[in-house]
Amino acid sequence: MSDIAILKEMIKETATIPLENRHSKKQVTLTEPPPANYSVTINGMPDDNEVIVIKADAFNSPKTVFKGKFGECKRADFVIIADTENKKVILCIEMKGGKGGTETEIIQQLKGAQCFVAYCREIGQSFWEHQNFLSDYVYRFVSIREISISKQKTRIDRPKGNHDRPDRMLKISSPHYLQFNHLIGRT
Repeated sequence: MSDIAILKEMIKETATIPLENRHSKKQVTLTEPPPANYSVTINGMPDDNEVIVIKADAFNSPKTVFKGKFGECKRADFVIIADTENKKVILCIEMKGGKGGTETEIIQQLKGAQCFVAYCREIGQSFWEHQNFLSDYVYRFVSIREISISKQKTRIDRPKGNHDRPDRMLKISSPHYLQFNHLIGRT
């Protein structure tokens, strides 16, 4: 059984976002509900059996256990996990309608999403007895800001090297047309 198939068994449908067909290509619309009330569409998504899109912030905050002093109770908005012929990638995405959120807070949210994936990895290894579950994947971290601002030219601030750590996230402002392959960069 593939990692994506296990994740689709593991994660409730209410915590996932289905892909949409548009001109015989796949896309996904990531939506933050009211009061935030904004969305971003990512085009060029892999096929349904190769990807899962998870609303990471649907996972209840562990505030009843952790004090949260270092941001350990935060999570990014979305996690996209893809396993295609030539890519195994985990994409953690935090979205902000305006310029809101300090860089430190966004880094904490991206780290929280990474911890959520680590938890899923442990569940797959322990309960599905799949010892290599979610291994050999590369991480990519993306911050998307100024979503609700009227469309301007998309601005991308690429870190040196890959955006493979929360503190080296890919920063996108005023997103207009996002492509999955551009978000994951080199894998």
